[in-house]
Amino acid sequence: MDYLPVAVLIAILIMLTIIEKVGKNKKPLFKAFLSMLMGISALVIVNLTTFLTGVNIPISLFTVGVSAGGGLPGITLLLFLNLL
Repeated sequence: MDYLPVAVLIAILIMLTIIEKVGKNKKPLFKAFLSMLMGISALVIVNLTTFLTGVNIPISLFTVGVSAGGGLPGITLLLFLNLL
């Protein structure tokens, strides 16, 4: 089993937690995890609604990393890049 995607997601979670902690948030780990979860959920929703919208973002290590690290703005970026 390849552990690279799991390692990338853990690294993103650690970086987001540090950013949230520096920003003086009360629950940095929870907020970082929530941001990752929202980004990955948005990626899944975009791909589930492909038959309605015709928009598809292929799932790869790069797109999962951008959606986990960037959250909803990351998905917006991927959708914009898909239009180009």
